[in-house]
Order: sequence, then structure tokens, then C-alpha cells
Amino acid sequence: MTIDLNKNGQALTVKLTGRLDTATSPDLDKIISEELDDITELTFDIHALEYTSSAGLRVFLKAQKLMNSKGSMKITGAIQSVYEIFEMTGFDEIMNIEQ
Repeated sequence: MTIDLNKNGQALTVKLTGRLDTATSPDLDKIISEELDDITELTFDIHALEYTSSAGLRVFLKAQKLMNSKGSMKITGAIQSVYEIFEMTGFDEIMNIEQ
């Protein structure tokens, strides 16, 4: 998986490419832990994300919990198969997810 960061003031866009799974989710988790201190607007651009496992969903949930107290978070560009994972798990009900 490739993770690209684009910070603009207090806004951070995290672009994910590839597969977010047990092997790659610790990399994203580390970024979430290190990069959100002064961020009030977090966007995950996942148009090139092919798959997410439950480990990846946990990282999204962690980010959402952190951002709830300090700003906003959205997930954009979900392909149909990834969006269906969000739907099946109910994450589409608790997160701002755009296809």
C-alpha cells in the first residue's frame, strides 16, 4: 500500500493506494498517531484503495474518534467493492463516506 500526505494548514488529505489490511494498517495507524495533532479537517482519498480489512476499518474508526473532538473527517472516492465493506459493517452510518 502507498500512503501520500498532503497538508494544507490545518487540513490533511491522506491518499491511499492498494490494499489496507493486517500487514499495511500499522503504517496508516502510525501516521494517524503522528500527524493529527494540529489537524481540524481530515480527508481520506481512497479512490485507488482496492480493499480494506477489519484491521483497516479499525484505523478509520480510530481516526474518526480522534477527529470527533477536534474537527471533521471524511472518506472520499470509495470504489463500489470498498463501499460495500463500509455498508456491511455499518461504517457508512457513523462516518462521512462518499463514493
